[in-house]
Amino acid sequence: MTDHPRRVTRALLSVSDKTGLIEFAKALAAHDVELVSTGGTAKAIAAAGLKVKDVSDLTGFPEMMDGRVKTLHPKVHGGLLAIRDNKEHAEAMKAHGIAPIDLLVVNLYPFEATVDKGAGFEDCIENIDIGGPAMIRAAAKNHDDVAVVVEAEDYKAVLDELAANKGATTLKLRRRLAAKAYARTAAYDAAISNWFNRQLEIDAPDFRAFGGRLIQSLRYGENPHQTAAFYATPDKRPGVSTARQLQGKELSYNNINDTDAAYECIGEFDAKRTAACVIVKHANPCGVAEGANLVDAYRKALACDSTSAFGGIIAMNRALDADTAREITKIFTEVIIAPDASEEAIAIIGGRKNLRLLLAGSLPDPRAPGLTAKTVAGGLLVQSRDNAVVDDMTFKVVTKRAPTDAEMRDLKFAFRVAKHVKSNTIIYAKDLATVGIGAGQMSRVDSARIAARKAQDAANELKLAEPLTKGSVVASDAFFPFADGMLACIEAGATAVVQPGGSMRDDEVIKAADEHGIAMVFTGTRHFRH
Repeated sequence: MTDHPRRVTRALLSVSDKTGLIEFAKALAAHDVELVSTGGTAKAIAAAGLKVKDVSDLTGFPEMMDGRVKTLHPKVHGGLLAIRDNKEHAEAMKAHGIAPIDLLVVNLYPFEATVDKGAGFEDCIENIDIGGPAMIRAAAKNHDDVAVVVEAEDYKAVLDELAANKGATTLKLRRRLAAKAYARTAAYDAAISNWFNRQLEIDAPDFRAFGGRLIQSLRYGENPHQTAAFYATPDKRPGVSTARQLQGKELSYNNINDTDAAYECIGEFDAKRTAACVIVKHANPCGVAEGANLVDAYRKALACDSTSAFGGIIAMNRALDADTAREITKIFTEVIIAPDASEEAIAIIGGRKNLRLLLAGSLPDPRAPGLTAKTVAGGLLVQSRDNAVVDDMTFKVVTKRAPTDAEMRDLKFAFRVAKHVKSNTIIYAKDLATVGIGAGQMSRVDSARIAARKAQDAANELKLAEPLTKGSVVASDAFFPFADGMLACIEAGATAVVQPGGSMRDDEVIKAADEHGIAMVFTGTRHFRH
């Protein structure tokens, strides 16, 4: 690929975000670039004392229909699409008085921001840009001759090339800008189409598009031989993508994935009702607890599995305080994420330079609708977010014995956690804290036994006479297909069970519970998480 420099003689600028516009326009004028512009952009450039031609003077047509029609004209698109070295194109330009446009600068109407503000349907429609994407795509297609800029961050790169190449851009830059331009219009159209689907309550549109803005390039993916990057979507859900990182080294792919899992889980715990802590390792909670305050919740969560918590991710549902910060720094932790933090807590965490502290501002709403997606070979699996919340469920007692008030409190806590643990899931809980977690096993019986084994290990470490599963309750993310899984939980010491129900053998499972004097409730809601 040769440099293939192209002198910029004429630029068309039409931007909704005018950040850096005047400085950029002045620099272009200093390179003797003729400035053509539209509406508010033209007024801003003229107000800065620069000579600018209104696009209506270029086309011979005024802006009309409330600005909907201003750049959709052959003298604009001909100037962008004409191949400069093509004789027929050159003759057509001459015959129709079409002047070449060598640089296009367009950032689109703020559709995503308008939706974020909760604007009405008609306002959102009016903020769908038509002329902008059309011009961007035309200029990007003709990148052999035209440079296209879709955001202010690229102004410097263009000006650097003009300075280095006597007012010209290189093919290498134009191709890079063209690729970015198509990605921008694709993300823009994805935001619009997904908004339309939500408005029309279409769950499975014929075409599904997703778009995102780069947050950071990552050192590698799950493993060092994989490349990775982190993108923000238009969904402004509080969490790792919106959080402010106060300190610590750059987040890795696995850090981001685990932090998201931790913060989604902590969002289940209303901060007005209780203090809560979630500790995550490899995307699974290894300790969750409610407490009178954060430090109490943290200690209870840590006691569940302090071995796995080493090098884990910690999420809090309230502002991190100094006492909790001191306690956390006693062991190695990768990331802390919370809505906020006190200055004293920030200073304490600051003593651990590699410990990342993220402040998300608020908690994610567990009831909020949304989409999740994962790739499979040659396809995408898209589903609505699991926004079923314990507080909205009816717990139906199906055994002869009903749970006590204390058991019911812990059953609701345990099922709240089960939603965020990989299936098959078994959660033992006692006094609003997990005391054993079995995750991701092919057999529910194995999950029950692994969780009990971990509880025994924790008891040995804490020098307890017996594991905390004795007198605990247990939650299963899905029904027990046979009584054996539940019997394993009873053997570990559970006295009450919560599960969705719905098995062909529910009657057998209920009978076994009754035979052992166990209370059982059905939720009717499953929480598979693969």
